Amino acid sequence: MTHDLRKITRRGTLLGVTGSIAAPRRTGAQTPAIGTGKVLRVVPSADLTVLDPMFSAIIITRLYSLMVYDTLFAWDSNLQPQPQMVESWSVAPDQLLWRFRMRDGLAFHDDSPVISADVVASLTRWMKRDSLGLKVGGYVSGIVAVDAKTFEIHLSRPAAFLLWALGSGTGQIPAIMRARDLSGDPTKPVTTAIGSGPFRFNRDRWVSGSLVVFDRNMAYVPRAEPPDGLAGGRVVKVDSVEWRVMPDVTIAASALQTGEVDLIEAPSLDLVPKLRRSPDITVRALNSLNNQGMLRANALFPPFNDPRARQALALLADQSDYMSAVAGDPQNWAACSSYFICGGPYGAKMATPPMPHANLEQARALLTQAGYRGEKLVFVATKDLPPIGQISEVAIDALQKAGVTLDVQWSDWGTMATRITKKSPPAEGGWNLFATYSSGITASNPMTNVGTNMACDGSNWNGWPCDAEAEKLRQAFVDAPGPATLQALENRLSAVAPFVPVGEFIAPVAYRRNLKGVLNSPVITYWNIEKA
Repeated sequence: MTHDLRKITRRGTLLGVTGSIAAPRRTGAQTPAIGTGKVLRVVPSADLTVLDPMFSAIIITRLYSLMVYDTLFAWDSNLQPQPQMVESWSVAPDQLLWRFRMRDGLAFHDDSPVISADVVASLTRWMKRDSLGLKVGGYVSGIVAVDAKTFEIHLSRPAAFLLWALGSGTGQIPAIMRARDLSGDPTKPVTTAIGSGPFRFNRDRWVSGSLVVFDRNMAYVPRAEPPDGLAGGRVVKVDSVEWRVMPDVTIAASALQTGEVDLIEAPSLDLVPKLRRSPDITVRALNSLNNQGMLRANALFPPFNDPRARQALALLADQSDYMSAVAGDPQNWAACSSYFICGGPYGAKMATPPMPHANLEQARALLTQAGYRGEKLVFVATKDLPPIGQISEVAIDALQKAGVTLDVQWSDWGTMATRITKKSPPAEGGWNLFATYSSGITASNPMTNVGTNMACDGSNWNGWPCDAEAEKLRQAFVDAPGPATLQALENRLSAVAPFVPVGEFIAPVAYRRNLKGVLNSPVITYWNIEKA
C-alpha cells in the first residue's frame, strides 16, 4: 500500500472539486466467446455457502463476489488502485471532498442501471461490516448522491488511502450492490446474488455441496485497459465457469490429471510434487505472498477473555510442527513471528521477538493463571480445507497434552464457517477455538489483517478480542505509516495475542496447460482465461 496520492491518481494531478481525471475510452459489451460452449471447470477452495459479499470475509465468498459484483476501484498486480466502475474523479485542495463519476454501461443483471444511490447504500453498509471499511468509516462524514452517475464522499480529515480502500480485494469487499437489496435486516445475509459484474450467478444450477455455475454476462461492458491483477478489462473468454466441489483432495488431483477439471484453486500441498511432474499441468503462485496459518480463540468467554490464556496457545507447539503437517517439504513453508507475514511489505521489516518454542508446562501455568480449571472447551474444525484440518489436528493433540479438556466438533466447511460467526456461549451453539488460514494479501497489512482488529464494539472478526491500546496503535499506523508505529503495534499485539500465527505456507494454483491467460493477481480471477 502507498499513501502517495501522486501514484493513486496516475491519470492526472490533484484537481479542485470542479475538475476531473479522464479515463480511457471504453469498449462495448462483451463480444461472443472464443468458440462456443466453452466451460471452465474448477475445483474451488471450498463450497460456496454465503452469497453476500459483505457478510463474510471467507475467501470463497470473496472469489464469488469478484465474479458477480463490481467495485469502484480495483487493485492491480502491484496492489495499486485503478478505476473500475469509476470514469473520473477529483479531490478538493483540502482533500476533504472527493467527487466521482461512474462510467457508462453499468447495469445490474436484472438490467436495472447502477446509480449513485446504489453506491451510497453499498459503501454505507461496507463501512459497518468490513475491517478496512470500518477504518474508512472513521474518516467519512457523509456520502452524497449528486445525480444518477455522480456521488461525493465527504471526509472529516484527509484519508490518503481512500482509493486504495475502495479497490480492496480482501475481506468483505466494497462491492456495489442494489440499494433495494440492502434495505432488509442488516444482521442477515443478502441472498439475491444480483450484481453488475462480468459473470451471472446461475441459481437454477446451484447444488449446495456439489456445483456452482457462473454464466458469462454478455451485457457487461469491460474497461478498455489490458487486465492487470483485479484491474483493467474484465473480458470473459469462456461461456461459463463451473465450480465442482471436491472435498477429497486426491480425487480432485486425479480429475485434473485426466482432464475432468481444468483448474484447482488450492491443490493439496502434499500432492503438488506429483502434479508438477505432469507435462499437462502448470503449478504456480499468482502472487508472491504466502498464506498465514492461525489459531483463533473466542475472547468473549473464559478462559480466553484473559490474554494469558491466549498467550498459552503460542506455547502448545512449534510453528514447524504445524507447517510440517500442512506443507511437508520445508521449501513450501516458513516460520514467522510477525502478525503481518514475513514475506510481505511490513512483516519483513519487523524486529519482533521470535515465536516461543513449545512449552506445555508454561502453557498450563498461563491457563491456570487465567482461571482455567479443566472445563470442557469447544474446538470447531473441518477437513474440507486440508490446511485447517491439519493445523487443527496438531493443536488438538497439543491442547490435550497440556491438560485441556476438549469437545472437538468436526463438520463440513459451510457449517464451521457459520458456527464461528455466533456469539452464543460455547454450550449453546458457540465455540472456544478454531484454526484457519488467511491469504497473504489479507494478512500482510495492518489495515486488512482482520485478526489484528481489536475494536471493543464487537464489530471485529470472529473471536472479538478487545484492546483499546492495540486499536489506538493500529489507528496511529493508518495516520502515519512507518517503522515506529508498526513496531509499537506489533509489540502490543504480541502482548495481547489476538491470534496465534502458526507459520506461512505457499499458495499455488494448478491448471491444465491448455488454459491461457491465468493472471497474476491478489486472488485468482476467472476473466481473461482462454480454454483451447
